Amino acid sequence: MGVLAMTLAIICFIAGLAGSVLPVLPGAILIWAGMLVYGILTKFTTLNTFFFIGQALAVSLVYAVDYLVGMVGVKKFGGSRNAVYGSFAGAILGIIIMGPAGIIFGPFIGAIVGELLNKQKLNIAVRSGIGTLVGLLGGTLVKLVIEAAMIFWFFWAVLV
Repeated sequence: MGVLAMTLAIICFIAGLAGSVLPVLPGAILIWAGMLVYGILTKFTTLNTFFFIGQALAVSLVYAVDYLVGMVGVKKFGGSRNAVYGSFAGAILGIIIMGPAGIIFGPFIGAIVGELLNKQKLNIAVRSGIGTLVGLLGGTLVKLVIEAAMIFWFFWAVLV
């Protein structure tokens, strides 16, 4: 049962890490779910309540970072609230219209459109779009670091 549990956990970890880059997958939640599946299949012999509460806090941190870093990126580059809204709408529409490329180009274009609808000049709108990209990339890196720490903690708890 241990090999099956570890295999399923690792599959969830890989899918979760992919979810940090592909917004259609709930990355941190998949990682946490892999740990829960492992715990259930091994009757929680190596993972305790403190572990799962700590991991749930890490998942919360991932989602807070994802939200806040994007906003900070837009604001740092002079973007308005419309740019933030535009980047969210652009992310959704970008994935639908452009597929995987929409993950990057959708928020960028959405922020620009949001600023233009706010009657900003094109150079200010483009700067807001760049802020969105900086926030997106920075947020992704921070999420990956937190998720790697989650996975490291799991293996530390299970193997040591």
